[in-house]
Amino acid sequence: MGSNWLGGLDARKQEEAGFHDLDRADHVDEKEESTPNRRFYQAAAVVGDHLEGWLEKRAKDSVFLDYACGNGLQTLRALKKGAALAVGIDISEVSTRNARATIQQAGFGDRAYFLQRDCEDTTLPANTFDACLCSGMLHHLDLTRAFPELYRIMAPGGRILAIEALAYNPFIKLYRARTPQLRTEWEAQHILSLREVELAKRWFQVENVKYFLMAAPLATLLPRPLRQIGLALGHTLDYALTRTPLLQLWSWQFSFELVKPY
Repeated sequence: MGSNWLGGLDARKQEEAGFHDLDRADHVDEKEESTPNRRFYQAAAVVGDHLEGWLEKRAKDSVFLDYACGNGLQTLRALKKGAALAVGIDISEVSTRNARATIQQAGFGDRAYFLQRDCEDTTLPANTFDACLCSGMLHHLDLTRAFPELYRIMAPGGRILAIEALAYNPFIKLYRARTPQLRTEWEAQHILSLREVELAKRWFQVENVKYFLMAAPLATLLPRPLRQIGLALGHTLDYALTRTPLLQLWSWQFSFELVKPY
């Protein structure tokens, strides 16, 4: 939408746009260890499998929204699963440009559109989207604005999959406090808890809350020859830990579905 539009947004959103323009230069978020925290995502295959299964079930024949689309990799997954039409929005102009290139190169350019938008005020038409992915981005937003906007643009019966970091683990909180350069100030202060899930119930039905990753991320600190063994052991342990009430709140990530009532 251009620099004039961006300049009209508040300082928080301009900071987000600039941070992610720089972060996404040259598709940098596709590199495993491009920043220090990205190595931990090597442990997150279980989250990717969950996302893949959800897309398998929800994307086919849908009008799909990738809400804060980044470089378009999740949009591509939805299109490969049979989405009839995909729209990706992001406050970062670099992200939307990268996403457009990603989809064009994969041969899906006729079924996808990418727009630079404010996710709290998208200007998209109401009651439009059957399925929506919010992957690791709700904590960038003021949810008192984002949730009603999502409610407005989702079709009745539409489903949103949200995947987020979780706020409770004190060791993870300490790591975040010691690495402020890896995130914007707003992002650092708005990691989601169950309080935000309760807030979502003002507009949506909340279903299928799931927890992921406690021990497995530690295995990414091991030397490479030992890392795969450590990851396997960590995932085995996590299967039990993330299903244990209260203890599961120390998980690194969680997911939930938001369903717009008919």
